[in-house]
Amino acid sequence: MRSFSAGQVISLLTFEEKMENITFYYNSYDYNDSDEGPVEICNSEAVNYLGAQISLIYYIMFLISLVGNGLVLVIIHRFERLTTVTNILLLNLVMSSLIFMSSLPFHGVYMQLSNWIFGNVMCKIVGSVYYLGFYSSVLFLALLTFDRHLAVVYSLGAPRMRNQRYGLLCCAVVWLVSSLACIPSMILLRTFPHALDDTTLCQEYPGDLMVTYAIHLRNSAFYIQLFLFLLFPLIVIVYCYVRIAITVISSKLVTKFKTVRLIFVIVLLFFICWIPYNVVLLTDNGSVDCEEIQRRGYAEQVTRKLAYLYFCISPIFYTFVGKKFQNYFRQMVVKRFPGLKKYISVDQVSRSNMSTKSTSNK
Repeated sequence: MRSFSAGQVISLLTFEEKMENITFYYNSYDYNDSDEGPVEICNSEAVNYLGAQISLIYYIMFLISLVGNGLVLVIIHRFERLTTVTNILLLNLVMSSLIFMSSLPFHGVYMQLSNWIFGNVMCKIVGSVYYLGFYSSVLFLALLTFDRHLAVVYSLGAPRMRNQRYGLLCCAVVWLVSSLACIPSMILLRTFPHALDDTTLCQEYPGDLMVTYAIHLRNSAFYIQLFLFLLFPLIVIVYCYVRIAITVISSKLVTKFKTVRLIFVIVLLFFICWIPYNVVLLTDNGSVDCEEIQRRGYAEQVTRKLAYLYFCISPIFYTFVGKKFQNYFRQMVVKRFPGLKKYISVDQVSRSNMSTKSTSNK
């Protein structure tokens, strides 16, 4: 069984995985099942100060993500029909990003004040929204990659399988699995008073639950995230792109490479942003050494912001890597500002035949 160290006592896997808003690590509630004796009290004010300073980035990320993902949604609504699997999955991926980013303003306020002011219900909602957005985004990325794999590797038989019903069913399964995976964290998340001052914390905390039950919930959340939402999608994505690369190289068709470029960039961007954060979390050896705890605190603060950056900048890649999205964006700009028409070239494509054209291109 994965035991709880003193450095993890109060933050039993917080809704930001380890939000260092506690001024001290202390052993008032020690869930380590070993007899280690008294634990050293560690001052983490420096880590908290760094987190509070860079928490302003949360608000900037939220606004940029809102505008960027909103733009992608407008483009899909105005120019595309949700009859292709790719469009359906991309729409749900954008929604996942928006759901995830909606939790950041609350996190920013919490980190700046080192005090949760939104109540117990919002504590559970915000934490669950965070996990729901993250989990569903990972699975939708894997599905998008698998869909590209079907379209390129099995181009003759894939159209019969890749229909609207298939896309909607896949999305329903992703949302269901992601929601179920949030249950352990939703049960453990709660508000409780800080033991050393008058502030209120919002973290995963057993409360009235039996310690053994809380440990099982915490461990289940950890292993679900590790295997189902990190290793499994990574294996699927690597396998699919190896098959895609072999097919593209053997066919020597540049057009097929262009069809997978956008999804490849999105997936590569996701793992570049998220791998460092997951490495920091998974290499936690439960050390109670104050210097080691502080170093990990700094590493988590920096890598967490890098991870969140994905949801902020990914809409830029949707818009400027895919040629179709570039053309849609130019159409919107020209329609809004007719004077720019002589400077911006636009391929006029009617919405009525958009679904057919996009399907043939993909």
